[in-house]
Amino acid sequence: MLVVTCLGQFMVLLDNTIVGAALPDMQHRLGAELTGLQWIVDAYVLLVAMLLLSGGVFADRFGRKRVYLSGVAVFTAASVLCSVAPSVGWLVAGRVLQGVGAAALSPASLALLVAAHPAPKERVRAIGLWAGLSGIGLAAGPVVGGALTQAFGWPAIFLVNVPIGVVLLVAGRRVLKESRTPERGALDIPGTILSVLGVGTLSYALIEGGSRGWTSPVILGGFAAAAVLLGAFVAVERRHPAPMLPLGLFRQRLFTVSNSAMIVVGFALMGSYFFFSQFFVYVQGSSILMAGLQTLPATLAMVVVSPFAGRLAARYGYRSVVTGGLALAGLGLVALGWVHADTGYANVWWRLAMVGIGFALTMSPLTGAAIQAVDPQEGGLASGVSSTTRQIGAVLGVAVLGAVVRAFQSGGASFEAGLEGAFVVAGAVTLAAAVCTGLWLVSSRPTPEPAPVLAPEPAPEPAPEPAPVSQQRPDLSAR
Repeated sequence: MLVVTCLGQFMVLLDNTIVGAALPDMQHRLGAELTGLQWIVDAYVLLVAMLLLSGGVFADRFGRKRVYLSGVAVFTAASVLCSVAPSVGWLVAGRVLQGVGAAALSPASLALLVAAHPAPKERVRAIGLWAGLSGIGLAAGPVVGGALTQAFGWPAIFLVNVPIGVVLLVAGRRVLKESRTPERGALDIPGTILSVLGVGTLSYALIEGGSRGWTSPVILGGFAAAAVLLGAFVAVERRHPAPMLPLGLFRQRLFTVSNSAMIVVGFALMGSYFFFSQFFVYVQGSSILMAGLQTLPATLAMVVVSPFAGRLAARYGYRSVVTGGLALAGLGLVALGWVHADTGYANVWWRLAMVGIGFALTMSPLTGAAIQAVDPQEGGLASGVSSTTRQIGAVLGVAVLGAVVRAFQSGGASFEAGLEGAFVVAGAVTLAAAVCTGLWLVSSRPTPEPAPVLAPEPAPEPAPEPAPVSQQRPDLSAR
């Protein structure tokens, strides 16, 4: 079960990073403009952000196994469509379908894992393994994408998903056990629609703000529409008898602070990761494949450390592990702001490793904390909220840090100076989050399972008294 759930999330994370390595080949073979290339990436990100919360709720309601396998099937079919796309429009359509499949697959995989580990300590450890093993997809993306594109062309980066998806469908039907929470009442259709539209509109405005300009009428209108839609969502959720997102959860400090910190993780991790390869390619002159290899210290550190983060949180509590991880990641990002074109790799890799170790110590404990704050039967909801906040943070990070780079360039500075400024901003935000979690995140650790109450052993029954002699021997008087 752990292998099946991790492999599904691996496929989702692989598609987050593998496409970037193939964009130059797509531009050459499909004749794509810059806007088309952006939407090849952003269509996937946008749909995942829009639908993650609904995917988690549907997994709890209609069956976690059913939603997981449905997501795998859609994702696999969409990968085939992407690989045979004759134009940019068809490729963007395939990426949209991939986003739909990922939004169902990702929260359902974590919900299956949570349902299979009801003991909080074991659950946090399992989440750490899930984050570490599936995180190999992030590390493998740039390297595998560069190698496949160089050898076979860009369609190969999508075809690699097909055998993985087939294996998951066959193994998942046999290995996974169905679980659901059907007693939550009628489905919250207005809340579902408003959440999809609100998060989607906000994500669109963040994605397009950098290229269109933050003060353009389209972007300002997008932010205004997102505010109206999300405000209506809150109003509906307050009145609905069975809301898809019970707002009372945010009165729990553990749930609110952990998800707020997850926004920062998405902002700093994915926002800065977007520029790692660009630094090596455009500043230090590396090839695309070599740049993917040079970013490995960050992703491999996450893969190695994530399985231990859950154990550390179970032993020392959420606050100490998360705060220490954010502080380490923030220092690593600030240190990256001091690297230049002539900085040797021996003086760069350890900074990337600091970032990877820091975020590895942060992500799975934050997910475990958010899940501990809700009812065990709402694992899909909690994982959906956690994934949604991280995804919105990632979109925000790419948009804001991209704006920082452009601001430096418009002021006459070089692209190198813009990247350095972006890394420093990401590090400062992460260090500020470390201070906030140190002050506000409760220091609780996963609640241990109560020891079973053993009933006292019953007293032994007294041995039967021997029968009287007259009853032991046959009566021979009659003879």
